[in-house]
Amino acid sequence: MTEQARVRRFEQLAVPHLDAAYNLARWLTRNDADADDVVQEAFLRAFRFLDGFRGGSERAWLLTIVRHTCYSWLQQNRPAEVVAGYDLEAGDLDAASLDPSFRPPLAGPDPEIALLHQADEDLLNEMIAELPPQFREVVILRELEDLSYKEIAEIAAIPIGTVMSRLARARKALQRAWARRRTEEARHGV
Repeated sequence: MTEQARVRRFEQLAVPHLDAAYNLARWLTRNDADADDVVQEAFLRAFRFLDGFRGGSERAWLLTIVRHTCYSWLQQNRPAEVVAGYDLEAGDLDAASLDPSFRPPLAGPDPEIALLHQADEDLLNEMIAELPPQFREVVILRELEDLSYKEIAEIAAIPIGTVMSRLARARKALQRAWARRRTEEARHGV
């Protein structure tokens, strides 16, 4: 295959998933500039190993490379964060859950409602960013990138049951954090 043909094939396979790659890198690194660097490195790796792609989901293939690149970058630049995140997997993250009747306000023409909705979204984003990396990644891949459990398992190189377990733990951790924040706000009259 000529170099020009490789470039065209890469553009067809990888470039359509650039936003998803950046989104995953941004959530894992929690920094825009770091995410840019990680995605650039991941795309270089993907291009280098393009001949290794044998079919299947291009998105899953590329996000697997992005994920590995993120963890390599985190290990080099923030090793304590990667190690600390894994300690929490077996912890008490499957404890109490939030009131299931809660529904965030929908944004509408009313500016006050839109402001409340944005505040809730910002709070949720903060809470997701505080999750350990392995929980954060499954939430991002499932809820924001809308990948199937099978695709997430393929990307993270873990069994589907582990994907489901991590996702359940991450959701419960988010529910607890949300409930804790709302309780604090109620105590302070916010």
